[in-house]
This record gives sequence, structure tokens and C-alpha cells, in this order.
Amino acid sequence: MDFINHRQLHLGAKNKKFALARSFRKEATEAEDILWNEIRNKRIKGFKFRSQHPLSNYIADFYCHEARLVIEVDGEIHEHSKEYDECRSYMLSELGIKVIRFKNDEIVNDLNSVISRIYLEL
Repeated sequence: MDFINHRQLHLGAKNKKFALARSFRKEATEAEDILWNEIRNKRIKGFKFRSQHPLSNYIADFYCHEARLVIEVDGEIHEHSKEYDECRSYMLSELGIKVIRFKNDEIVNDLNSVISRIYLEL
């Protein structure tokens, strides 16, 4: 297994982000739990995903370092933070990371399509 430099993996995230990420893992939404059960343990094409992963000034719902892919699961709160989400996606894209988003109901009601899209992105 290749060694991954901690700073590269987290893009310089500060310690406060790690503590916040731990609390987010404990408070996952139903949709996050459903998706995590599908993508964890290298279940999609052998790619490793990390849950609630600190990246720079952000915490990604799911991150695959090898593919430089972030998956965001958007609940109702994201209806009020679209501008922030767009800015965040742009900043991550400037770091060479692609962001894809799914709404909670997409994951709960059409998981096969969500997994297919992730598969294509990888």
C-alpha cells in the first residue's frame, strides 16, 4: 500500500476540523448511512472512501483520495446554503478535486442511479 502524506490527504486541515468531523460521523443522516454502506470497504471498483473527511477548510461527506473525488449528500439545510456550497465546490476544484452532489431523497429512493453515477465518476 502506498504511503499517503497526511498533509496531502487532508490539504492542511486544522485540528478543529478533525474534531468536528468525528462528531459528524456520529450524527450521520439516514441517507449518509445508506450511501456509506454502499461505498465503504472499497466496494466500488476497489476505491477507498473516507467518511466526513477534513480537506483544507472543509469537511467532505465522503472523499476518495485516489480519485480526488468528493461526494456530498445534501439535505434540507443545503436549500439555504447553495451559494456556500457552490463556493466550496469551486475551491475544491481549484485544488484538483471533483465534487458531485446527491440529495437525500435520491439516495433513499434511487440508490442504484446514485451508485451508477459514482461508478462512472471513478
